[in-house]
Amino acid sequence: MTSTIPPEPKRAALMVAGRRLSFLDFGGSGRPLFALHGHFAEGRTFARLAGELGDSWRIIALDQRGHALSDSSPDFSRTGYVEDAAAALEHLGIRGAVVLGHSLGGVNAYQLAAWFPGLVDALIVEDIGAEVDGNLSFSLSWPHRAPTRTALLQGLGASATHLVDAVREYPDGWGLAFDPKDMNASQRHLNGDHWDDWLASDCPALLLRGSRSSVLSAEHAKDMSTRRPHTRLIELPAGHTIHETVPVEFAAVVSGFLGSL
Repeated sequence: MTSTIPPEPKRAALMVAGRRLSFLDFGGSGRPLFALHGHFAEGRTFARLAGELGDSWRIIALDQRGHALSDSSPDFSRTGYVEDAAAALEHLGIRGAVVLGHSLGGVNAYQLAAWFPGLVDALIVEDIGAEVDGNLSFSLSWPHRAPTRTALLQGLGASATHLVDAVREYPDGWGLAFDPKDMNASQRHLNGDHWDDWLASDCPALLLRGSRSSVLSAEHAKDMSTRRPHTRLIELPAGHTIHETVPVEFAAVVSGFLGSL
């Protein structure tokens, strides 16, 4: 697989219950690969992967509710996220997609497969478990607005490195493309035991774990792959954001799985 320059995606949107859901379509003549990002991220997270895969797959990446250009919502429940994803696929006329999800998006992906099996042909789940117990309260101390981009990045401290793509200029200053209060509400709804949903589907699945991940333990990942049929577990030398830390290796493993379908 040869690395290519990420294509410039087309941005489009749909309305769901009066809310705008924005998504990016990176094109490609192949089958659809529907991508769901994690907390603090957005659809553009998958631009590098789109470049690596080239024209062989059509990557469509959703800005999930409360992120980037999609409207926020008072509801960050599991049902809300999954129904958004289903609505986007139905809007696009896509059935039988491969669905890739990182972290938050990974749970959304396997719950989509469990609740709407006709929409999902295969799963790629990046570094998230069937049991989730996260805490994003650290983000509540981040500045809401700053007078300059530099001031905002300074205010974000050590987290700035992971949030550069989420920085936006607003009429009242510089801020982030999400509200940390929303992210904390979302995480509280994400936490819990989701084994029933993980085991409810039996389509081919690739489970990716970062070998240095503090989110998905090696033991839990092995248990997930052992208990669910047609599930392949691969570890890559990274922490929680495998796609960001080792993008070429991540794309190669994803490409290999896609080629097996």
